[in-house]
Amino acid sequence: MSDSVPETPSPQDEVPEPEVPVDAGPAYDLAAPAPLNVPRTPTGNADIDAQLDRLADADHLATDGHVEVYEDVHRGLRDALTALDARPGLPVPPTPYDDRRS
Repeated sequence: MSDSVPETPSPQDEVPEPEVPVDAGPAYDLAAPAPLNVPRTPTGNADIDAQLDRLADADHLATDGHVEVYEDVHRGLRDALTALDARPGLPVPPTPYDDRRS
């Protein structure tokens, strides 16, 4: 027979459970708008960069508000591209393979 006494855990050996705060603050709302944090690299063209910065406005809107921002940005980018086409540039030299003899 063994004369040893089985060890019983003492209160000091017990691992305390972490306390959960009663008021942990506002819960994260999955349905709330959240920024996508997509990096926007400047292009060097002020008109284009302004339109890209405008995309950040969609980060704070509900999904149904994104369409208005996207359409506005699309319109602005289209106008900026049209303005580039309207600027006078260097004349285009004729191609050496343009042989239109009939």
